Amino acid sequence: MGRGDLTNREWSLLEPHLPPPGGRGGRWNDHRTVINGILFRIRTGVPWRDLPERYGSWKTVYERHRRWSADGTWDRILQSIQADADLAGRIDWSMVGVDSTSCRAHQHAAGARKARPR
Repeated sequence: MGRGDLTNREWSLLEPHLPPPGGRGGRWNDHRTVINGILFRIRTGVPWRDLPERYGSWKTVYERHRRWSADGTWDRILQSIQADADLAGRIDWSMVGVDSTSCRAHQHAAGARKARPR
């Protein structure tokens, strides 16, 4: 287990929210190994192709991350874990706030004509 890999406790909290493995042909790499590869890449910023071999094929890690991003799996995992933490009283919602005063519109969104091209 690498320094930044999921601990057994973290994995036990995350595992129930993951989609079932498989579904397509061939053997699937373990979700835990792939997620550790995704976390390594996010933490270090290395290109996908430079992932250490202990996480399996870089393409497998990349494809699973891309697929879960596209189909909303990551969003569902976050919502589920937040709901579990909220029920257990581990989230202090008084510390959460959104300030939209610093949001800026793109320069092309400021008063451009809406006329259709001819």
